[in-house]
Amino acid sequence: MMLEPAQCAGDAPRTHAPRTPNDPHSPLPDHSPPPDHTTRLPAPARDARLRAEREQWQRRRRLERQLHDGAALRISALSLQLGLFRHRVPEAEPDLHASIDGLQDELHAVLQELRDVAGKIYPPLLDEAGLGPALREAADRVETPVRVVAPDDRFGPAAEGAAYFAVTECLEAATAASPGLDVVVRRDGAVLAVDVVGVELRHADAMLDAVRRLGGTIDVAGGPDAGTITARLPCE
Repeated sequence: MMLEPAQCAGDAPRTHAPRTPNDPHSPLPDHSPPPDHTTRLPAPARDARLRAEREQWQRRRRLERQLHDGAALRISALSLQLGLFRHRVPEAEPDLHASIDGLQDELHAVLQELRDVAGKIYPPLLDEAGLGPALREAADRVETPVRVVAPDDRFGPAAEGAAYFAVTECLEAATAASPGLDVVVRRDGAVLAVDVVGVELRHADAMLDAVRRLGGTIDVAGGPDAGTITARLPCE
């Protein structure tokens, strides 16, 4: 048998036939992921987060104004035009009168739904008159007796919006059997403070979710069930 001579130093490297995938000595293909070149962006600074949150409330207020001054006014004008047209229709056309009445009823229903949506974005009264009047209007919609004490001060769209929705969530969750709630709005320097007295303390977490993105805090006192929840937010 002839033996293959050993390779000497300086000889060209020998080439071998490629090994088949079934060859147990064949190296496995490299399926490792490519090097990770992703870059994680740093979290925005606290001042940037607060600025973004305030801008969000400004956008909500502008959207409410757009609905109120645009679509709502057009629907109201259309309903008025239908009413004027109805008076021009002869009385001998009862079917046409009934059709116009039906259209007006539909327009009124659409207008009310639009106002409800706008109010959930940013209540018009909150924008026009401030936190006190808006909370009084909200208090009139719940079965629980609610007394609102608030100054005429304005606190800025962001602080007023966050405080409004934090408090109204408590009011809407209160049961009719509740003896009543007191809502006290006050200014403490550059801070808007709102006390909700007589409320179930389990609502504190929901209120915290509403105010903490603006750097707000929640304090609770009393208990074990009903007590006082105090929200504090930086304001203008």
